[in-house]
This record gives sequence, C-alpha cells and structure tokens, in this order.
Amino acid sequence: MDNIAGKVIVITGASSGLGEAAARLLSSQGAIVVLGARRFERIQALADELIQQGGQALAQVTDVTRREQVQALVDAAVQAFGRVDVLINIAGLMPHSPLERLKVEDWERMIDVNLKGVLYGIAAALPHMQRQKSGHIINVSSVAGHKVGSGGAVYAATKHAVRALSEGLRQEVKPYNMRTTIISPGAVATELPGSATEADVAKNLHSFYESYAISADSFARSVAFAISQPEDMDVNEILFRPTRQEY
Repeated sequence: MDNIAGKVIVITGASSGLGEAAARLLSSQGAIVVLGARRFERIQALADELIQQGGQALAQVTDVTRREQVQALVDAAVQAFGRVDVLINIAGLMPHSPLERLKVEDWERMIDVNLKGVLYGIAAALPHMQRQKSGHIINVSSVAGHKVGSGGAVYAATKHAVRALSEGLRQEVKPYNMRTTIISPGAVATELPGSATEADVAKNLHSFYESYAISADSFARSVAFAISQPEDMDVNEILFRPTRQEY
C-alpha cells in the first residue's frame, strides 16, 4: 500500500456508504482525503475525525449536479495540497421503477447525478492531471452497468454509460501518464436503496439488500487495490458481488 501514502484523493459522495468507507480506509493508509457531498455536516464531522486520528482531510460542500461546485471541490484540493492525484466519482442515485410508470423526474435525476456528475468530475480534474503528467480517475459503475434488470432500465443505462465513458477516457489519457479504473459493485450496504421513490420498489430493494448486501469496506478495499498498484500498472476494471448474489 506504499503507493497510497501521501496521495491527494478527492472523493464525491463522501458523506456515507461507499465514499465514507473509502475515505476512512485511504486515510488510514496515509492518503490526504478531500471530501465532497451535499451534507456538509456529515463530511465535516468525518474530516474532523480523520484529522484527530492523525490524518489530513478537507471537507467541501458539493452537489455533483452543479459543475461549479465540483470544480470548486477539485480546486480546493489543489489550493490546499498542491495537486490532485486521484479523483473517485462515487455520488449516485438508484430510484428504480418500471418504465411504464413514467417517473421522468427520477430518470432526469439519475442522469444528472450518475452520468453528468461523473463528467463534471472529469472536467474538473483532467486539466490538473494533464499538467502534472500523472493522475488516476476512478469511476463507479455497478453490476447494472453489465446487466440490465427489469425495473432498473434507466439506472442501468447510466451505469453502462459510465463504463463507456471511462473506457474512452482510458484511451485518451495515455499521453499524460494517467490511470483509469471502473469499479462495479454488486449489493453493498449503503443508503442507495433509500433513493427509490415507489413504495413497492423500495420494499423489494430493501429486502434484497438486507438479504445479500455486504459491507461498504468491500468497495474501499477495491479502491485501495487499484490505487496501490505500481504506477506502470493500470487496473482498468473491477467487478465484484457478494458471494451469494446471483444477479
């Protein structure tokens, strides 16, 4: 894990779940973590805790649907610590519903957060990493980025798009000595099922996650694995599920 210590790592969606778990593990391994989320009190409390434990952390309120806030998050990292070594685009929503219910507002929210939020992160970090001639962008897809399930078509579409976008990015950043990773988790214990707006869908999602979900630490370990590899090794994609999960 020597390749983690001292790196400046920006994390969106850091107030809970995957983002919080990644921040805790990476900080424990010596990374400087810059935390972005809408719930500032949560990320500030996390930053304070990590600092008390001897780490370096900074919190910045960030709504990933607002490009200027994502830019401000990355710029804050560079201003405070001189560079940005890793960006982890985690923020996401999963309000599943059958298409026939025409939950258009939910569709738009997923596109804004799950896809445009990732694009805004890339737009903010890429110029800094190009100048540095180094950097690592980690985008979070899902098992749904590999398989489409009934009731999850729009969510799957956004997560397939994240994979396509990330592969295009991988090819384009070779001249800048940059690395890219897609991480596609299965059922992991987070607040994600709580974003469902249809009562019957939410009930089924919660039941599925209660039966199968594993700790968010599983995701954090995947992130740490990808970052910790030598700079000449580019871990492009990690797909993992709970051992018992069939889908």
